[in-house]
Amino acid sequence: MNSAIRVKNIRYSYGDDIVLKKISFSITKGDFFIIIGPNGSGKTTLMRIIAGILKPDEGKVDILGSPFRDYSRRSIAKIIAFVPQMEPVDFPFVVSEAVLMGRSPHQGMLGLEQKHDLEITKQAMEFTGVEHLSRRRLDQLSGGERQRVFIARAICQDPQIILLDEPTASLDLRHQVRLMDLMERLKQERGITVIMVSHDVNLAAMYCDQLLLLKEGQALSLGPPNEVLTFQVLEKAYGCTLLVDKSPLGDFPRVTLVPEKSMKM
Repeated sequence: MNSAIRVKNIRYSYGDDIVLKKISFSITKGDFFIIIGPNGSGKTTLMRIIAGILKPDEGKVDILGSPFRDYSRRSIAKIIAFVPQMEPVDFPFVVSEAVLMGRSPHQGMLGLEQKHDLEITKQAMEFTGVEHLSRRRLDQLSGGERQRVFIARAICQDPQIILLDEPTASLDLRHQVRLMDLMERLKQERGITVIMVSHDVNLAAMYCDQLLLLKEGQALSLGPPNEVLTFQVLEKAYGCTLLVDKSPLGDFPRVTLVPEKSMKM
């Protein structure tokens, strides 16, 4: 089975508000898969269903070829790491403590870390470039630093799949590219399947293997960037005028928003 995630006929609602309507797709192992779409299209809800935080009203999710329900919570935590959009910092943990928490699914009943756990924690901090912050408290970090710490914690879980909900939303341009490069390294060097929600269609075009475009809880388009990111599809999804051409950086599309004032010139 070459599928990391298979979603079939997922439906979800908040009361009378139907958020997802019969969503189906499959994600190949080792792919960088990005979900895009306008606000309110159901991206975060879909991600939380894949992570097992929400249970769909209808449909099912298969993980590595087996139904989600066949896994225990501990088993899922060994396979899937989830980095939510906003991570609360309720306790003044230092960075090394926060990253080490990723080892909890692999520890025994007493939750005592072993030498192996400490080694993996150190490697995860080095991989994400936060080892120099190991003794700093989380509430003393910038948004970009904190995001890399939470990704280091996810790597510590030694997962096969990492889910990220808009990880670049609060980052400046330098840290956006740095984070995307980090995800590409996880894919290339460790074979991890990366699934991400993003609002940045240009970053998505540069990095992803497959794109899922949602609108009003439905899958409007699914495929590689060159197929999904056309002006016809994007204007239907976002309801604004866009210019789509080939990026000067490679064989993938570049999307430019066309402001109203430029159309009057």
